[in-house]
Order: sequence, then structure tokens, then C-alpha cells
Amino acid sequence: MNAGKELAGRVALVTGASRNIGRAIALALADAGAAVVVNARSSQDEAREVVKTIEAAGGKAFTSLADVTDEASVRAMVKSALERFGRLDILVNNAAVRDVTPIDEIDYAAWKRITGIILDGAFLVTKASLAALRKSDAGAIVNIGGMSGHTGAAGRPHVVAAKLGLVGLTRALAHDLAPDGITVNCVVPGLIATQRGAASGSKTARLHEPLLGRRGSVDEVAAAVRFVAGPNARYITGQELHLNGGAYLG
Repeated sequence: MNAGKELAGRVALVTGASRNIGRAIALALADAGAAVVVNARSSQDEAREVVKTIEAAGGKAFTSLADVTDEASVRAMVKSALERFGRLDILVNNAAVRDVTPIDEIDYAAWKRITGIILDGAFLVTKASLAALRKSDAGAIVNIGGMSGHTGAAGRPHVVAAKLGLVGLTRALAHDLAPDGITVNCVVPGLIATQRGAASGSKTARLHEPLLGRRGSVDEVAAAVRFVAGPNARYITGQELHLNGGAYLG
């Protein structure tokens, strides 16, 4: 194994990888030597930019546009990954959407849209990837949760429910997939500096100030994913790894 390339020869699929945390995860896994499938629903130009950045550094990647809530689209994405790279070792379920809406204004369609992307999407992509992951000798699934799933947050009942649902999915899959040697963990970011800007999390920031006095970076989240997906975390499964600067002490 090359020093610093602990994922050489591996293939990773990262959903919602065109920007922010997903982009950083894709770049980190590529830096570790993995070939990366960069998924986005519709942000083709941004996804291509991620691929170009990986390739410019000597890595391998390609873009796969797919709606994670559409089962046929998800199956086609996994099929294209296998056709391109021949295997799949790491799945990162990162696709998500943030929405702040009072409960009185959330109709069932809006509820299903948000929970569908975050929780149903993780289920569908995991299900479609299982056959390939079982063939790996070091399969790893990393779900990206959210601190609000543990603390609660005003105006986000759909997001909070879905993010905490990912924790339950992580624990259940850890039981189901341990016999296959597949680890399943949940990385839970707190307040992270992203392109969404401070306004989207301003109320949460006031309620849950990090003890370290700053927001985290997307690269810090990506480093955690790189670790739990890598060879030094093969005895870790069914766990939540919180990155919140001490804003939530679970």
C-alpha cells in the first residue's frame, strides 16, 4: 500500500457529491487512492468540476446523475459504476436537503420529499449496492447524519426525523451486514461552514454554540469519513461519530 493511499484499488460511491460536504468527501476518498463515483441529482456542471479536480490530481472519477429517490435511477447509477470500475467497496449516503418550515405549513408531499431524499434515498442506494459491497473484502457504508437529529431543531421536523432515522438504519444494517464483513457507521456533523451560509443555521448556532468556538470545516467531516471507510476502522461498526466542536455531548 502506498503511504497516504490507504484506499488504493478501492471504489467509492458518494451521493450528493457536487458541493459542500459531499464534494469534500469525494476529494478526500480520491486523495486516499479510491476511484470515485460522483453523484448529483441535477448539478452536472458542479459534479464535473469535482471529477476534473480529482483527475487533475491523478485520480479516477466520473459523474453519475441520479435521483436517489428513484429506484430505477439508483440501480442504473450502481450499474454504471460497476461497468466503469468493476467493483464497489465504499458507499457514502450523503444526499440531503435542508428546509426550514413550521409544522403547520408542512403538507404530506413536502414531508415525503424531504424524508425521501435523506432516509429513503439511503435505503435505496444501499439496497442497490449490496451485491457489489458483499464481493468486497472491506466493504464500508457511511451514512451522513446531522446534529439536529439528536438535539431537535425548530421548523425542521421532517429533516430531524429523517436524520435520526439514519442512525437507526445504521445500527440495523450493522447487525444485518456484519456477517458479510461490511461495516456501517454514521458520521454526524454539527455546525459546518458551507456554501449555504450562516443564515440557514443561525438559530441552531445560537442554541448550540460549539465549545471550541468555531464552526467545523467540510474537510474535517471528510477526514472522518475517510477514516471510517478505511483499513484502520475495520473493527468499528454500528457507531455514530460526532463532529460538532462540543456543541452536543452525546
